[in-house]
Amino acid sequence: MAGTSVQFEVLLTEGAEQDLEAIHDYICEFDCVANAIHALDALMDVVQSLSKFPERGSYPKELVGLGIKEYRQTFFMPYRVIYRVTGSQVIIYLIADGRRDMQTVLARRLLGA
Repeated sequence: MAGTSVQFEVLLTEGAEQDLEAIHDYICEFDCVANAIHALDALMDVVQSLSKFPERGSYPKELVGLGIKEYRQTFFMPYRVIYRVTGSQVIIYLIADGRRDMQTVLARRLLGA
């Protein structure tokens, strides 16, 4: 059985897609297009790597404090990719700058607060 591995389907929610667009636009405006493209490529590499290793991420501390352990996170600093593994799918819910008030961002996006 060498060489066989389970592949998970990685899906981005509409919110996560909008997050990527906002990150791109922000970097273009305050830095340069080349760096925006580099950041998006790196973020997409992180996202796609979850198809092979979805359980590798840690639990977001802001959610663990509320007793919620169904979401995980991985990083491309300073960005946090928040996702959930459901069956054979990895669903990306949020891609955000970790320097933001993540408690509020997570509550709004994941908990509907």
